[in-house]
Amino acid sequence: MTTTGATRPLIAILNYGIGNLHSAHKGFEHAGADARLTSDRGLIADADAVVLPGVGAFGPCMDALRNTGLDEVALERIDSGIPFFAICIGQQLLFAGSEESPGRPGLGVFDGMVRRIPDTVKRPQMQWNIVHPTTEHPMFDGLGAEPWLYFVHSYACEHGPDVVATCDYGDTFVAAVARDNLWACQFHPEKSSHTGLQILGNFVSAAATASTKSSR
Repeated sequence: MTTTGATRPLIAILNYGIGNLHSAHKGFEHAGADARLTSDRGLIADADAVVLPGVGAFGPCMDALRNTGLDEVALERIDSGIPFFAICIGQQLLFAGSEESPGRPGLGVFDGMVRRIPDTVKRPQMQWNIVHPTTEHPMFDGLGAEPWLYFVHSYACEHGPDVVATCDYGDTFVAAVARDNLWACQFHPEKSSHTGLQILGNFVSAAATASTKSSR
C-alpha cells in the first residue's frame, strides 16, 4: 500500500544520532510519505506523524534520545494524538526499562520491562519469523493471518494489555503493541520486503487520514 500526490503525509523520523536510520527513512519514502529524517523540533511539531526507530542497545539509545531532548518531544507527540510509530529498539524505549541496561529508565509509556529472550535459543534472533496478530489492528491490514517479518533482537518487551501481535522464539514474546494513535513493533518492517512495505503503507495511510481530518 502506498500513497501519492496530494495525500503524501509529512512524517518526521526522529534523528537522535544512533546507528543507521536511513533504511527507515527510505522505507517510508517508498511507502508514499514525505519522510524527513530530522531532529528539528519545529518540523517535528508540524509533521502529520512521527516515527521513533532504533538500532543497537537500549541504554545508548535511551541516552542519545535524552541527550538530544527528543525524549520530551516524543512524549509530547504521543500525547498530541497524532500517529506515532516506534520500531525495534524504539518499541523497547517506550517501556519502563530493560534488563539490558539496568538503572536507565525508558519513556514509561507502557508498563513493564524489556527482558532477555531465553537461553535456549540463539541470541540475537536474526531471521524471518511468523508473527501472530492477536487482535484486529490496522498495522496488519492486508497481511493475512501469519505474516513473515524480519527480526534482529536479543530482548523483548513484557506482555500486557496493549499487545496486538506475538511471535514464537524460545518462548512467546511480544512482536507489536498499540494504543490509540501509537503503534510499535519489535520487527523491522523496513527490512521485511513487501510485507513490511504493506505495514509502512498502512501507517502512511493512517497519517494521511489524520492529516485530512485535522485540516477540516
